[in-house]
Order: sequence, then structure tokens, then C-alpha cells
Amino acid sequence: MSTQLRAGGAELRIDQDNGCRISSLRVDGTELLRRGPHFGVFPMVPWCGRTANGRFLDGAVVHQLPVNHPPHAIHGFGRDTAWRRARLTDTEAAFFFDLTDPWPWTGRVTQSFELTADGLTLSMAVETYGDSFPAQAGWHPWFRRNLGTGEDARLDFEPAWQEERGADHLPTGHRIDPKPGPWDDCFGMPDGVDVTLTWPGALELKITSREEWVVIYDEQPEALCVEPQSGPPNGLNTHPRLVTPVDPLEISTTWTWRRLG
Repeated sequence: MSTQLRAGGAELRIDQDNGCRISSLRVDGTELLRRGPHFGVFPMVPWCGRTANGRFLDGAVVHQLPVNHPPHAIHGFGRDTAWRRARLTDTEAAFFFDLTDPWPWTGRVTQSFELTADGLTLSMAVETYGDSFPAQAGWHPWFRRNLGTGEDARLDFEPAWQEERGADHLPTGHRIDPKPGPWDDCFGMPDGVDVTLTWPGALELKITSREEWVVIYDEQPEALCVEPQSGPPNGLNTHPRLVTPVDPLEISTTWTWRRLG
């Protein structure tokens, strides 16, 4: 099932049966996303990026996740789940799904979308139905590198550090000065994520979030990804954030665009 939102010249399509991902985002008729069943913009929940060997600790208990990207578990399973719609207007929508096996705890994930003529706000919450548990949440957008209007997109951001990446594609625990791309890397922005994508002569897109972690992936020629998230890859092990009955995990990101030329 597909849900469409419209505001001014902006059009957003959400595929709730395919992980509640944004399957299309158009501004004045121009598609910004790489489209396809595995692309668009998908939520990463209840973990982000790779979890080492699919295993994580909760106290002294070892939990095993499905290894969907050997040898690791990657990006959660919210992207593979059919979500249920909770609210819909012309410009806003909200969806949810319930956490269950193979996740060791019960809970609920809610994702909301708010579209305006010049921006989009995405929000996500992870709640528990009982026991506290560690979790992560974030988004994995696939932006088109070239909109067909001229030059490739330019990416601008000023991270405070880069998480050193090991041969296993996981952060080593060391923070290093940011290195030139191409990247499949996590960066720290303690004042909040603030990344700008510019397609010269076409559009400027600013991605912000109160979170301090962002993964940049630009190793493919067709697209690049700017992924705001609540913790680094393997964070269930290295930076666990507990979801409790009185303290859900809440995260949001706002994208604003400006037409150029």
C-alpha cells in the first residue's frame, strides 16, 4: 500500500508495506531519490548500521540477531516489515509496527512524516511494553548523485571527528581527524547533524538533526547517502541507549530545500 503527501511543489510517496520507506520525493517534478525496492529512504530500527556478528550484550546476556549481511546484522528489520497507518492528512502521516521475535523484547516503533512546500520532517520513536532494552534508530536515504540537470551533487559538512573504521567495517573505538572520501564511515557532530547537499543550478538540500552521529556512504556512482542516527554502527555494543517505560528513544531529522537558478 502506498501513501502520498503533497505540499506546494513537493510530493512524497510512502510504501508502508515495504518497510515504511519513502519510495519517492519530488520537488517541482524532479525526483531526488534513487528509486527501487531496496532504496528510497528507509528507517533503521531497532539498530543502525552493522552489529558485529549479529551479537550484542544486555548486561551479561548475549543476544543473537539474524545475520542479514554476513558476517554482521545490518540496519535493523524495520525496513523489511509492513507497518500500519495511524494517521493521515494531505501533508502528514504516521505509521507503526510492533517489535516481536527475533527482537528479544516487545515494544512499538512509530514513524511520522510532515511535508511542507520547502521541507520534510521525519520523526521516530521506540517504546517498550515492559522491560528496558538497548536500541538505535535513524534513516538511510539514497539521494541521486545527479538530477539530470547538470553537475553531480556536492556534499558539505564539518564533522568534529571520524570514527576509525576497521577491516570489518566496524568502528574501532578510536576517533580520528576526518579523511577525504569516498566514505562508508561514521562521523561525530556534537552540536547536531548539519549536512548540505547541493546540485549546482538545481537544488540545495540541508539535512539537520539534534543527534550527533551521521554516516556518509558515497561509494556508488549512482547515489550518495547521508544517514542521521542515534548512535554509531555497532552501537548496541559500544554506545547502548536504553529504552525504558518512562524514557522512549525519540529521534527526528529535518530536511529543507532551496531551489537554485
